[in-house]
Amino acid sequence: MATDTLKSSAGARGTSGGLRRLLLDNGALTALIVLVVAMSALSGDFLTADNLLNIGVQAAVTAILAFGVTFVIVSAGIDLSVGSVAALSATVLAWSATSAGVPVALAVVLAVATGIACGLVNGFLVAYGKLPPFIATLAMLSVARGLSLVISQGSPIPFPDSVSHLGDTLGGWLPVPVLVMVALGLLTAFVLGRTYIGRSMYAIGGNEEAARLSGLRVRRQKLAVYALSGLFAAAAGIVLAARLSSAQPQAAQGYELDAIAAVVIGGASLAGGTGKASGTLVGALILAVLRNGLNLLSVSAFWQQVVIGVVIALAVLLDTVRRRAGAAPAAAGAGTPGGKGRQVATYGIAAVVAVAVVGAMSFLHDNSPAAKAQKVGLSLSTLNNPFFVQIRDGAEAEAEKRGVDLTVTDAQNDASQQANQLQNFTSGGLSAIVVNPVDSDAAGPSVRAANKAGIPVVAVDRGVNKADTAALVASDNVAGGRQGARALAERLGGRGTVVVLQGQAGTSASRERGAGFAEGLKAYPGIKVVARQPADFDRAKGLDVMANLLQAHPDVDGVFAENDEMALGAIKALGPKAGTSVQVVGFDGTPDGLKAVRAGTLYASVAQVPRELGRIAVANAVRAAGDEKISETVKVPVKVVTKANVAGFGG
Repeated sequence: MATDTLKSSAGARGTSGGLRRLLLDNGALTALIVLVVAMSALSGDFLTADNLLNIGVQAAVTAILAFGVTFVIVSAGIDLSVGSVAALSATVLAWSATSAGVPVALAVVLAVATGIACGLVNGFLVAYGKLPPFIATLAMLSVARGLSLVISQGSPIPFPDSVSHLGDTLGGWLPVPVLVMVALGLLTAFVLGRTYIGRSMYAIGGNEEAARLSGLRVRRQKLAVYALSGLFAAAAGIVLAARLSSAQPQAAQGYELDAIAAVVIGGASLAGGTGKASGTLVGALILAVLRNGLNLLSVSAFWQQVVIGVVIALAVLLDTVRRRAGAAPAAAGAGTPGGKGRQVATYGIAAVVAVAVVGAMSFLHDNSPAAKAQKVGLSLSTLNNPFFVQIRDGAEAEAEKRGVDLTVTDAQNDASQQANQLQNFTSGGLSAIVVNPVDSDAAGPSVRAANKAGIPVVAVDRGVNKADTAALVASDNVAGGRQGARALAERLGGRGTVVVLQGQAGTSASRERGAGFAEGLKAYPGIKVVARQPADFDRAKGLDVMANLLQAHPDVDGVFAENDEMALGAIKALGPKAGTSVQVVGFDGTPDGLKAVRAGTLYASVAQVPRELGRIAVANAVRAAGDEKISETVKVPVKVVTKANVAGFGG
């Protein structure tokens, strides 16, 4: 009896210990399962087939970049340039196939070669130039982004149709980006676990000096490692541009941090020597699930950034606990006998758990008696600008008045991030969507997906190209630019020199306002534009850029800024000259801009009414969702506000 009891106790301990070991050895996978369970319990829209495929599409670009970064991190390096290299490779492809007239197949080869070349430069600087990887790849980050802007002249380039199919689906349901992600994931696993260079990466990451003394050609191996990272970055850039139907010179900004986070969450060590493809994939899925779920739960755009940071920290902390508990390292090719079998069993158990969760949660939500409230999604290009904050405020006020559940997201001036947000809205089954596009072309594919799902879309401030929108609620940016030119030229008496502070390169608002201003100046041949420089719609950058321009053009007579924030920065740089010897004209009519007009430092602002834009957009979205007839174009008045009429302007 005692023996049986002892065996039973030992068996129980063995079972619990095995479960504990299973969870600790697969911390990222455990975190992903917990996250899926939590999101499934909180949102009935999460565990739908469309949304799960949507998550896969959103994870694809990050995962592909992260697979390339895995090679670098395993070998104890870092690559901060992958996002910029992705944008450059896509820009080279689009420019070659359109402007240069190169056959598409050759353009693809050139794009891939561009990625590899950037990687080789990184590798050469690290291996032969002895630069720290952080510095070498940080330099490439800037160089590649700059070249992307130079080639594209700051404007998106339409992607060839034959390559754009990479952003489509097979059979109408299986996304091609997911297939590319899986294929490159398998290639990564093969390289790490089954090739000489893969084993060399682990050796170099574990102890570079020992690897060198054992006969490895470390410098050549590093060249190959960074070249692989560049190759995967090029692939990610092509997939991303295919999704957006255009090569965006500012695409994939910050993606290098997501890629590194995915690798580390997946169990790799920044000290090198450990990491595997499956862990990297799980890390990318955690980030995609988190962003998707937070959108579906209508979490504030600002709080989303906080939550994502906390979850990343917790996931890495779990991995630290695993290592301290003596769990097996994540190096490929270094497993114990039976390790492959245990890994297969682990993923088998994870699949069973996922299926069980899907079934249970679907049953729970399908039988829930609660009726769904009418939901509207609002995707703004940025909330780091008072103009768009006022659009949000107007939209929220109208939604509250109508009893509508409004979800607001912040694309942070990233067209690809906005595409993800719009896809989340579509898979979430919203009644209507309001979008303020980062770029009119890039928003097209996501809006077409909403069209296909029968969800009405209302565009605000900027239109959407190659897609159907129920209405466009906007001011005319081109006409506003012309009005700004006329106001500034007349203030200067038709003669003088001016500088132009441009907005975010590649955005339609910057292009349209700049084009309108240039067109308006044609009527005043005595006005000469001596400089045009981007300041990204940002006040601090407006200050810096204007201060720099004053060194070259100290006697400038006027400034046209494509928004009030940059105008206010320029006023700060001009000091006492603002409003006296130098006249400044802004755009938008924000509260701070109008305050400067009253003070006389800002001569004029081409004022829109952003709160009214938001209010009218939501009102039209609700009417469109109810199948009511609405106007296709709703124009909100724009006027030049100066000190003479600012008191009567209601904003």
